[in-house]
Amino acid sequence: MFKSVIRLQSRLGGVITFCKVFPRHELFRNAMKYSTASAERKRFYQDVSISQGEGGLYEVNLDRKKLKTPSGKLFTVPNEALAIAVATEWDAQKDSIRFYTMHLTTLCNTALDNPTQRSKEQMISAALKFLETDTICYRVDEPPGLVELQRNEWDPVLHWIESRYNVTIGSSSSILGPEIPEGTKETFRQHLGSFSLWSLTGLEFVITQLKSLILSLGMLDRHLSVERAVLLSRLEEEYQIRRWGNVEWAHDYDMYELRARTAAGALFVHLSSESSTIKHKLMQD
Repeated sequence: MFKSVIRLQSRLGGVITFCKVFPRHELFRNAMKYSTASAERKRFYQDVSISQGEGGLYEVNLDRKKLKTPSGKLFTVPNEALAIAVATEWDAQKDSIRFYTMHLTTLCNTALDNPTQRSKEQMISAALKFLETDTICYRVDEPPGLVELQRNEWDPVLHWIESRYNVTIGSSSSILGPEIPEGTKETFRQHLGSFSLWSLTGLEFVITQLKSLILSLGMLDRHLSVERAVLLSRLEEEYQIRRWGNVEWAHDYDMYELRARTAAGALFVHLSSESSTIKHKLMQD
C-alpha cells in the first residue's frame, strides 16, 4: 500500500523542505534502544520522513525504515503536527544523534511504552500531589528582600489561577505548606480529566521541571511564557545569584536547559491534542 509521505531534507542549504514521495515501507529489524540521559550515536540515516499508517496514526521513517520505541513498538503519534515535530528533531541531528536533546521523541516513547504502566487516573493523582508542595505556595520568612520578591512575583500568578479555576489555594511559610481544600483538588482533578494520557505525560514532564502545577497550568493556558514560568520557578535561586554572584556560564547553561525541557513539554501537550492537519505551506514558511 502506498502512503503519502512528507520528507524533511535539511541538506539543501540548511532549509527544511517538504515534497510528496511514495516510498515502500520497510521495518526496522531491531528496535532502537537508548538512554536519553547521556547516550549519543553516530547518525546512521540520511533522510527523515513521516507517513500516515493504519487507523490514521502517523509514523516517522528514517531512510524509509519505520522508527520504533525502545521496547520495540511501532513509533506512532496521533496527528501530523506531532509527527512533523518529532521528525524535525531527528532531522536536526548532525554527525551524532544526541538522544538527550530529543525531548519530544522521549515523551512519545514514554506515552507509547508507558514503562510504569500507570493509568490516566494515577497520572492525575500524581500531578495533584505536586499541588501540595507547589513551589509558589511555599514562602520564606526572611530575608525581607526575598519575602517581598516572592509576594510581588508569585502572588499575581496565585491570584490568577484561583480566579481562573474558581478555587482557593493560598500560600504558607510553614514547613507543612498550605492546606489545600478538597474542593480545589476535585476541581483540578476534573480539569485534568479532560487531558489525554499523552497530554498528561507532557504535563507531568513540565511539572517536574518547574516543581509547580500552578506555573505549569499558567504556561499551558498561555498566561505565562516559557521564560517567565522558568524564571518564577527559580525565583529564590535568582535572588541568591543577584546577591552573591554566580558562575555565569553554568547559570546560563542551566537556564537554557530548563527552558528547552519546559518548552518541549508544553509543546508536546499542545501538539498531542492537535486535531487539525498542518498545512505543508505553513511548515515551509
